Amino acid sequence: MDVCLIQTLILFCSLICCFWADTSSNKSTPNIIIILMDDMGWGDLGVFGQPSKETPNLDSMAAQGMLFPNFYAANPLCSPSRASLLTGRLPVRNGFYTTNAHARNAYTPQEIVGGISKDEILLPQVLKKKGYVSKIIGKWHLGHSAHHLPLEHGFDEWFGAPNCHFGPYNSSDRPNVPVYNNSQMVGRYYEEFGIDKKTGESNLTQIYLEEGLDFIFHQNMAQRPFFLYWAADATHAPVYASKRFLGKSQRGRYGDAVMELDYSVGQMLAWLRALGIDKDTFVFFTSDNGAAVMSGPKQSGSNGPFLCGKETTFEGGMREPAIAWWPGHIPAGTVSQQLGTVMDLFSTSLSVAGLSVPDDRLIDGLDLSPVLHNNTLINRPIFYYRGNEMMAVRVGPYKAHYWTWSNSWEEFNQGINFCPGQEVAGVTTHTQQEHTMQPLIFHLGRDPGEKYPISVVTKEYQDALSRITAVVEKHKKGLVPGVPQLNMCDMAVMNWAPPGCEKLGKCLKAPKSQPWKCDWPH
Repeated sequence: MDVCLIQTLILFCSLICCFWADTSSNKSTPNIIIILMDDMGWGDLGVFGQPSKETPNLDSMAAQGMLFPNFYAANPLCSPSRASLLTGRLPVRNGFYTTNAHARNAYTPQEIVGGISKDEILLPQVLKKKGYVSKIIGKWHLGHSAHHLPLEHGFDEWFGAPNCHFGPYNSSDRPNVPVYNNSQMVGRYYEEFGIDKKTGESNLTQIYLEEGLDFIFHQNMAQRPFFLYWAADATHAPVYASKRFLGKSQRGRYGDAVMELDYSVGQMLAWLRALGIDKDTFVFFTSDNGAAVMSGPKQSGSNGPFLCGKETTFEGGMREPAIAWWPGHIPAGTVSQQLGTVMDLFSTSLSVAGLSVPDDRLIDGLDLSPVLHNNTLINRPIFYYRGNEMMAVRVGPYKAHYWTWSNSWEEFNQGINFCPGQEVAGVTTHTQQEHTMQPLIFHLGRDPGEKYPISVVTKEYQDALSRITAVVEKHKKGLVPGVPQLNMCDMAVMNWAPPGCEKLGKCLKAPKSQPWKCDWPH
């Protein structure tokens, strides 16, 4: 199905749905769509000031809904942030961290042994209580062994991949990443699902869009409430876009990918309107972490005025673009100054569905329903974790750094820079610097770039420190870390023979199992 056919179908449905929109309405149990971008930065949207203004659909979504300038990932890296979105819990609680080295980022590459724990309760598992049908489209990234895959954790349908679209690989050393349709692989990246690294051309975003529109249509026809988790990854390096969008952006290939994703969001919202279920569908758009500025301008986005990017606990690493959309329920054109996180999508989605959060565990996410409906402000802190260490805390406009670290001197000297052009003396340190006795405190309203620490001799510093210290002490007192899932690696667990490979003749022989402790340099 090409984009012209998609547009024709939307127009056709918009003409006929007025005759049966009322009968297809499902007001008692609203549909839920979470659109999660990959490495998209706060400054990538026109509504947040991107000068190219190449995101008209997302800008329109914000004009019709609620914009969140103070919204955060739960971690500055893909996998832990995604685990937190679906569990409502910090990575240090849900196990998506490592104890192999202090304050190290860790994720789920092909050689990881671990993944999402069976003891964690994921959003689609709870939504089943109200009869929701759940589908994930795109990147999972919470473990690729069969027992870690989405259909084992509450999702009813899946089209996408368990890992990043790195490659192409030599099958004798490392297999290309599989693409699944539900529980069976249907091919691999760079093989059946092409990504031209030279030109950046790939049809994956269009495939994901078609899958999303088809799922929405069929669940609506069956009058079943649905949860769609649309996790396209075109803005993760190596970035890609379909032929229609390549070369169209002022921002190069990365901008092309953003334009196509913006178009896709616009098509999904138009589809909801055409089907007459826009007022019955809560939609939230955000990203898993900040732009990967270490990838350079051709492969990464913009974090706006914020310091550094992905993998750091500075604002550029964890502050995300965020938009809530629900016509007739969320006042149009509103801007909320609420401090929010992706973990809140767990609690808020359950509230929207008329469900309570699990009461047998600590949930870090808040129910943002009062914010969405009344623009209420809820007092809450933001915790910035990197691996097993709480690096910083935000309370109101103040942010205190207890540890600072960008990336190691070894990486930096190899040309890998997590803060290119943004070095701040004593702040973007290349060794792990402890400040627990005298935290670096910034006022993010006056200084969103975290360049000017407040003087420790001022009353403002002492007052802010007093407030933050009370929050930190309470948090640490109640913290019970989960069992770390990202400690062990093994070449034998990679995607050699995923379920369904035998039907395609694409099974590969795995090497002998020789597990080791993963080495996380960042």
